[in-house]
Amino acid sequence: MAVTMDNVIRFMFILSVVYGAAYAKKSEAKVASAPGLAAAVNTVFDITELGAVADGKTDSTKAVQDAWDAACGLAGSQKVVIPKGEFMTGPLNFSGPCKGYVTVQIDGTMFGSNDIPKYNKGNWIEILHIDNVLVNGSGTLDGQGAAVWKDECKILPNTLVLDYVKNGTVSGLKLVNAKFFHINVYMSKGVTIKNVTITAVANSPNTDGVHIGDSSEISVSDSTIATGDDCISVGPGSSRISIQGITCGPGQGISVGCLGRFKDEKDVTDVTVRDCVLRNTSNGVRIKSYEDVLSPITASRLTFENIRMDGVANPVIVDQKYCPEKDCPEKKGSKTVTIKNVTFRNITGTSNTPEAVSLLCSDQLPCSGMELLDVNLKYDGKDNKTMAVCTNAKGISKGSLQALACL
Repeated sequence: MAVTMDNVIRFMFILSVVYGAAYAKKSEAKVASAPGLAAAVNTVFDITELGAVADGKTDSTKAVQDAWDAACGLAGSQKVVIPKGEFMTGPLNFSGPCKGYVTVQIDGTMFGSNDIPKYNKGNWIEILHIDNVLVNGSGTLDGQGAAVWKDECKILPNTLVLDYVKNGTVSGLKLVNAKFFHINVYMSKGVTIKNVTITAVANSPNTDGVHIGDSSEISVSDSTIATGDDCISVGPGSSRISIQGITCGPGQGISVGCLGRFKDEKDVTDVTVRDCVLRNTSNGVRIKSYEDVLSPITASRLTFENIRMDGVANPVIVDQKYCPEKDCPEKKGSKTVTIKNVTFRNITGTSNTPEAVSLLCSDQLPCSGMELLDVNLKYDGKDNKTMAVCTNAKGISKGSLQALACL
């Protein structure tokens, strides 16, 4: 029979139907775990069946990317599986919108390539423009950051980024040694991060555990975070943020800010941090902002409650003269950051600095509506006494250690 283009097309169509049916039958009746779904998973895409090699050295980027692209392109509930084993990849772009709902189950260890030019100033694993996505499993995302942290002039990739995600969950994973942030949530809504373990050495630069910016209805809970920077940082444009059940340390604590670094930042509102333990961190619960900013910004309705400090420096701190560069020239913007309606409630434990409470507010616009309620912290050193320093802060103190009742 002569080979014609019609014959080739017919053969390819038949082959695709047969293969698709066989593949779907293989994964039939598996339970979906994407948020809000009760239907069965239609197809499981195991990256080892698409060419990934579990030796921790071979580049498996294409296999993982192909698995995502296939799952995202199908209606219903699909699952991408990274099984037990070690897999090395470069940048992965998990973009949508998808036709259905996708679960990414990571049970193995993924290593982020240290070939920095591959990332093209982007991220390692980026989930972008997705509604309803679940990233879970018992596996590990190893950024291998120690090999590149010394390259301070390079733009380094975050490990896991959720951009423009609606209704997403990250659960059960371990993240270690990110090149930059471990998890970054941006322009997203309805994201839950729970039961994760994040680890980097105490002197690792810019390795925030979870950073949240320009997002709403974000929950971070029941997790252990030990890094070289903020365990969790809440940036401008964030609202309705819940942080609960976090064990933090080492690191720089749990922070709102930095605020006022850039022009046209949006307000931060309704942030609650509760039921957390901080150990040996360089700050405790903190609000930080530049004093002189180009655009007005407000941080309000912030609550920190039921927090235990264990050998923490600066356990309670508001710093409106934040200047990480140590030389912050005036921006001549005649604007400042407004901080108001902030509650510190039931903050207990030990401080390794005499100043257990520091409310250092702006000369131009004092903090208002500040509350120190049942704040009982004690300096654990011998060369000084427990004290509080409150500057340009207005509010009330009640039930707190007398030495800390500076409002």
